[in-house]
Amino acid sequence: MELLAPVANLAALDNALDAGADAVYVGLKNDTNARSFAGINFTADELQQASERCHQRGKVLMVAINTFPQPGQEQRWQQAVCTAAEAGADALIMADPGLLAFAACHYPDTERHLSVQASAANLPTLKLFHEQFGITRAVLPRVLDIDTVEAICADSPVEIEVFAGGSLCVMAEGRCQLSHYASGHSPNSGGACSPGALVSWETQNHSRDVRLNGHLLDRVAPNEPGGYPTVCKGQFVVDGKALYPISRPCSLSTLPLLPRFGRAGVAALKLEGRQRSPYYTRQVTQIWRQAIDRWRHDPDGYRSDPHWQGQLKQLAEGSLITTGAYLGSWH
Repeated sequence: MELLAPVANLAALDNALDAGADAVYVGLKNDTNARSFAGINFTADELQQASERCHQRGKVLMVAINTFPQPGQEQRWQQAVCTAAEAGADALIMADPGLLAFAACHYPDTERHLSVQASAANLPTLKLFHEQFGITRAVLPRVLDIDTVEAICADSPVEIEVFAGGSLCVMAEGRCQLSHYASGHSPNSGGACSPGALVSWETQNHSRDVRLNGHLLDRVAPNEPGGYPTVCKGQFVVDGKALYPISRPCSLSTLPLLPRFGRAGVAALKLEGRQRSPYYTRQVTQIWRQAIDRWRHDPDGYRSDPHWQGQLKQLAEGSLITTGAYLGSWH
């Protein structure tokens, strides 16, 4: 299984490669990708450098162009495809059918991967995208259980990539309306479910209030771990009690499921976190490199190391990790 690491900048790229990533995925410095935050992502020149560094070391570079073009602005997304392909990207990660068609027509030799933002969760959908746009890989939504993933892998016409670790979304990617309701910005078009310019933290009566566009999403004690403010991980009053009714701030860790992914034929394990620091990239990549190598050495005897999980907790949102929907025990 390929280990696919998240990369925010050239420093994170070097960290990912040094830590043992087989491939990395990046975005351009605009809203054509779903991690459009200030201070991260790549200019055209930086993308060229990234391509050269990856290929010098025999690694794979993927570029996410996975938001949806806005009416009258399609050319900006098409230009992103051109920039990535001409920089030497090995694969483009996209969700929009029109953009997939553009890439297939103009850059047929550059692999096209179906983004998780397409919410492709069944075989007929994968077959359609494969036949119509020539995709060679699909990233499955994080809301599928492991039995469904295995069933899809068994008959999929394309390679399957799954999210194995990192920040977690409880929504069917590509179909979330919560962030748009609170902020007026859609992550599927604007590139961020909680734009940094609309996020604020305020200290109030020995607690910390976390707001998105003025909406109070969480209130945590000074030493209480919290997460980046998103509506789905907000704390709200329900029946007079402050609860996390949708999901607590937490991160995904599927280390115990690695053997099942392997037996199912999953092609790549994807780590979320392009918005995180180079340190984060190095740490999570190292942990997963060790896990995959241990599994490869002894598939039947593989056991997840508790020390790995402890390290991941320190890097996780809210200092909590979960197997998410894969085992149907999501909290």
